[in-house]
Amino acid sequence: MTRPICIDFDGVIHGYQSRWQGATNLPDPPVPGAIEWLQQLLTEDGIAPMIYSSRSKEPGGIDAMRAWLLLHGLTFAQLEQLHFPTQKPSAFLTIDDRAWCFTGKFPTAEQIRNFRTWQQ
Repeated sequence: MTRPICIDFDGVIHGYQSRWQGATNLPDPPVPGAIEWLQQLLTEDGIAPMIYSSRSKEPGGIDAMRAWLLLHGLTFAQLEQLHFPTQKPSAFLTIDDRAWCFTGKFPTAEQIRNFRTWQQ
């Protein structure tokens, strides 16, 4: 059984220290270890990585992410194994730096206000 994995681009793969600079402007380096992790994930049977971002629906956004991944170490063959949906896909697992892991308890308003990404 193949498990689709939705991986957020900014803050998970792309360092995103410069924040939003437009859909096609990717000025930051990768999150340390992100490229190697993605390359390893691509060798695993039963896992179908999908890269998704708010860039995905913007003109040139997917092309910019693909070019950035090539620039930072993915091969063309590896890039061809990745999926780049234009809408948030159904997935077995989503990896995102801006998400709350729901454990059956809803976050309080204070927890929502105080949420920080791993980089903050």
